[in-house]
Amino acid sequence: MTIFGPIPSRRLGASLGVNNIPYKICSYNCVYCQVGRTLHMQMKRTLYSNPSEVFEEVKIKIERIRETQQNVDYISIVPDGEPTLDSSLGELIERLKELGLPVAVITNSSLTWDKSVQEDLKKADWVSVKIDAVSPNTWKQINRPHASLSLDEIVQGMQEFAGSYTGTLCTETMLVKELNDNPEELTAIANFVKSRISPYKAYIGVPTRPPAEPWVSRPEPESITAAYAIFTKEGLNAETLTGYESSGFVVTDNPVEEILEITAVHPMRSDAVKDVLNRFSVGEDVLQQLVKEGRIRKVHYEGWDYYIRVMR
Repeated sequence: MTIFGPIPSRRLGASLGVNNIPYKICSYNCVYCQVGRTLHMQMKRTLYSNPSEVFEEVKIKIERIRETQQNVDYISIVPDGEPTLDSSLGELIERLKELGLPVAVITNSSLTWDKSVQEDLKKADWVSVKIDAVSPNTWKQINRPHASLSLDEIVQGMQEFAGSYTGTLCTETMLVKELNDNPEELTAIANFVKSRISPYKAYIGVPTRPPAEPWVSRPEPESITAAYAIFTKEGLNAETLTGYESSGFVVTDNPVEEILEITAVHPMRSDAVKDVLNRFSVGEDVLQQLVKEGRIRKVHYEGWDYYIRVMR
């Protein structure tokens, strides 16, 4: 179990992350995933977390953050796999809410057809559901789903959940150049999101960190602008997520261990890593040693070096 951050989130402010799934167990193998390719494809829910143990870990972490005069805006369940695969998700959300902070869940939506998943997600204060495509061929190309999944069942489940959820519901669409950034697909997505989900906000994202597949790239600026125009014309409260959040990662104790925890889920740009080390007067030679030991790897993407933890 990994508690990481808080990290600067464009949607949630200072977001304290909870990783409730073992490394890279997911129902999708998205071409743009910032954590890399899925190692184990799965769609059956399994008991992965112990809510009471996670509660204690998060409680201690929040206390430590507040001691250092820093802030947490959200507790976010956003693992390096799909969070709804954890059959204890509902209980985990309930326990975390006892800490007096809103709880967010970011899901790929693949299990929303499952009534138990819908009931668990209803307990969260803020939920983001993914919708990268509504045409089956594009969905398979970009999300590379588990063979047993059905897009028709997923979109029906998303609609059912949206109709009964009383918290803040958002959608997120990740655009990949020459996959789902054409006007036809974008119009179909926008129409679906507006007519069947009607979210508080519809986020439009692009890859900003090294993707699972090296050929993945962000769309041209004109395509991103067109996507925003299509979404807003449909009547959606749209927002583009195209820039780097910031280097304001919250670290309270051991900077090296916390960098390893963060980069297991959230690749860090080189300037952010150096900022953390400088705050604790730790030399950059420590970072180079981690690379040499194979505990962390450096990846160059769009003009920047990123550090990603190597999981064994």
